[in-house]
Amino acid sequence: MRGQSSFSILPMMHMNGRRLLLLRLAIAIGYLSTLPVPWVEELTAAGAPFRARQALVVSASDTASAVGWRVMRDGGNAVDAAVATAFALAVTYPAAGNIGGGGFLVFRRTSGAATTFDFRETAPAGASPTMWLRNGEYDAELHHNSHRAVGVPGTVAGLHMAWKALGSKAWKALVAPAVALARDGFVVSDGLAQSLERTLPSFSKHPASLAQFSKSGRPYEVGDVLRQPDLARTLQRIADHGPKGFYEGETARLIEQEMSAHDGLITRADLRAYRPVERAPITGTYRGIEVIGMPPPSSGGVAVQMLLNVLEGFDLKSHGFGSSKNLHLIAESMRRVFADRARYLADPDFVPDMPLARLLSRPYADGLRQTIDPQRASGSTSTSFTWPSESVETTHLSVVDAQRNAVSLTYTLEDTYGSKVVVPGAGFLLNNEMGDFNAGPGLTDERGLIGTPANLAQPGKRMLSSMSPTILAKGGRLFMVTGSPGGRTIINTVLMTILNVVDFGMNAQEAVEAGRMHHQWLPNQITMERFAFSPETIASLKSLGHTIADTDRQGTAQVIVVGDNGVLWGGVDRRSPDSAAAGR
Repeated sequence: MRGQSSFSILPMMHMNGRRLLLLRLAIAIGYLSTLPVPWVEELTAAGAPFRARQALVVSASDTASAVGWRVMRDGGNAVDAAVATAFALAVTYPAAGNIGGGGFLVFRRTSGAATTFDFRETAPAGASPTMWLRNGEYDAELHHNSHRAVGVPGTVAGLHMAWKALGSKAWKALVAPAVALARDGFVVSDGLAQSLERTLPSFSKHPASLAQFSKSGRPYEVGDVLRQPDLARTLQRIADHGPKGFYEGETARLIEQEMSAHDGLITRADLRAYRPVERAPITGTYRGIEVIGMPPPSSGGVAVQMLLNVLEGFDLKSHGFGSSKNLHLIAESMRRVFADRARYLADPDFVPDMPLARLLSRPYADGLRQTIDPQRASGSTSTSFTWPSESVETTHLSVVDAQRNAVSLTYTLEDTYGSKVVVPGAGFLLNNEMGDFNAGPGLTDERGLIGTPANLAQPGKRMLSSMSPTILAKGGRLFMVTGSPGGRTIINTVLMTILNVVDFGMNAQEAVEAGRMHHQWLPNQITMERFAFSPETIASLKSLGHTIADTDRQGTAQVIVVGDNGVLWGGVDRRSPDSAAAGR
């Protein structure tokens, strides 16, 4: 870094000029400290990773990344920074940042010890396996777009549990930046303005949502200041009282009132009963590098490690990134692992006999690998299973502190802006995560419904997730922190960032900018980012029997790689326009 700056930030995508960027940062940072606003580093060239020697935060919001970095600059550790960044994202990135949703956090100490925190939403006491049926018929609107689709939120309790176990700064100080941003406002970026305008028709169905995210029905524009006073008061209660400020008292009353008025199920008793869980991580290796991931009810840790186990038996490096041979082998591995994900994985508190040891064993990977024909695509036939909906809108943040403690945190509201419902008087969006439960027992038809028992709704149960926060270590030292949003594509996006760094020698920025592909067993197709791979490669894959579909983008990975000299390299995904790295 140049000179003696105390702060620097890398905005990703052009954001209507440097003047707007400076204005946004001045407003955001001005609320966080009485110190003079520090100067901003020159923009880093496209393709170059962000470089820091001390500590680094990478998230989907430049303002939130700035909050996390400042916490570490002022003596906080990686968990402190992750907590502060996550609360700030609930203000500045409302499409997925949240206090009304849930997620997962993976932590690794400098010493190598690791743990995870599961704050996935739970089903309320009134939930049942048949709750999405009306007169015996499946009701998709009820399943995904009603107040009954709201799970008991876990974010506040989960962040508090991680902080209580591992944090070093005062809780109130970590929530305070988010309070200030909500109360005093922040400058609306181009990315947020476009997102809010796209969602305005859905907000119009909910008066409190329309009031919070529009100007009397007109969309916010770039450069406007967005203030959220109700959210500020809710965050202040959380700052003052911890989880009780959310799960009890005024906030709980407001949630229950909104649920009762719209046939929702969550009660104050459900809120009081919510508990996050600290769980042992999923651990394995890939080409001698330690891999640490999230256990069920996230399927991410198991699936990523299974994929790495299978792919370790192939010489991917010799064929090169983007070759049809490699993409065929990777897709066939994805096909098999996603089939096992569907058959076996669920909430371990309700399905305790999942065969995790067998799924993660090397002999099992060897067996899967032997079923892959290098010259021909397999089939994905099934008469009993296809996928429930899982939204692509989630968000991820990666943090490394000066001591090289690391956090990988992924959390979500499910759909973009979740249920689109802002709790009146409380100012935050509710999730629609109950849509991740299966549609109903034995329910399978041509629309792609599923009725297998492992992931049916039950009181207190956590719905299966694909979130895959992941940390890698090499030779006993931190090596990589990665994660992404994207629904079921999360697993494969995280996998590809790992392959890009380990097998193909990419730097952090190259690893997130490289094209992505996805196969999830059913439907039987490879989905590829449009223009990410050559026409010749696509033609070759088709000749092997693959069906190819395209998509505009897959995921938004936020990656940190630790160099041999200890320098931190941030890879910030331009697929999300406001993503940024902050550190020094």
